[in-house]
Amino acid sequence: MRGDNQSFLGDPPKDFILLGVSDRPWLELPLFVVLLVSYILAMLGNITIILVSRLDPQLYSPTYIFLGHLSFLDLCYTTTTVPQMLVNMGSSRKTISYGGCTVQYAIFHWLGCTECIVLAAMALDLYVAICEPLRYAVIMHRPLCQQLVAVAWLSGFGNSLVQVVLTVQLPFCGQQVLNNFFCEVPAMIKLSCADTTMNDATLAVLVAFFALVPLVLILLSYGFITRAVLRIQSSRGRCKAFGTCSSHLVVVSLFYLPAIYMYLQPPSSYSQEQGKFISLFYSIITPTLNPFIYTLRNKDVKGALRRLLSRTRRFCRR
Repeated sequence: MRGDNQSFLGDPPKDFILLGVSDRPWLELPLFVVLLVSYILAMLGNITIILVSRLDPQLYSPTYIFLGHLSFLDLCYTTTTVPQMLVNMGSSRKTISYGGCTVQYAIFHWLGCTECIVLAAMALDLYVAICEPLRYAVIMHRPLCQQLVAVAWLSGFGNSLVQVVLTVQLPFCGQQVLNNFFCEVPAMIKLSCADTTMNDATLAVLVAFFALVPLVLILLSYGFITRAVLRIQSSRGRCKAFGTCSSHLVVVSLFYLPAIYMYLQPPSSYSQEQGKFISLFYSIITPTLNPFIYTLRNKDVKGALRRLLSRTRRFCRR
């Protein structure tokens, strides 16, 4: 009997129950529809941006290398979480296996950290384009952009690896109900029955480093950009420069504001009820809006879309 109890306390559960909004059954159908429509839009929008940035010869500048990676990240974000959410909302059995849960939060945190650094690289690109336009091609050469992207992906993987190693060691003492839509490290830490001081501290340090350092670099870049733009004599030139930055600034705000609220508050004040809806926002709403923000505000992308559609129509008529 004692051995059974130790096994029950020490062994991880075979699966977790993702509560989602099952405590509010009237919300499940409208939320299912919103998630399904958002997922389809996110897939179409981000795939379009990736194709356009790859196929159009006029979009081979560093800006669109970063934009293509951002769209790929958003595509992976939604695919990591939304299909599982849709399956759970459409069935009475709202579970995910322990292994599936581990893979989900590992990929989710990998992508999140990578996106922080990609957004910082995009801010650097904007800074050089506006503040050093004559040296832009020399500074932002293709190998440098590829190195920045590689650093982003490798850093994200390192962050995720540390989080996974610490989280898989947590005992859950038979607790299986996650008050969330998908598996995420803060929710897993909250569910554990052990002392999670080390996990909380490590999460806070890593998030502070991988989120706040890129954010500080982004804000510094925009500080220099603002100073340079205000020196432009032409009001039309100032509007054009601010218009160039506005799309990136909106995307940064949509990504960072909920993430900071979610991960940089003290563990004692973390609310799973609020956390799960904030997680829902930056896992589906932000990736859905990003491609539309860039296409609606960017003349180059809109022009590339028109050229791609024109080539597609000519091909179909043959």
